Amino acid sequence: MELSLTHPVTGSCPECHTPIPTSRVLIEYENDGMSACYAECPNCTDVVTPES
Repeated sequence: MELSLTHPVTGSCPECHTPIPTSRVLIEYENDGMSACYAECPNCTDVVTPES
């Protein structure tokens, strides 16, 4: 799936390396003062922690 530049990306899927748009974020949280999230990959549909 190719993303347009108009869709902000939160990171990439650690499983299939597909860019994950911020619209796929399920939950955001802080861990040791750092922001983190879980998101659904648009390609493999797994719930993952996006990689930077």
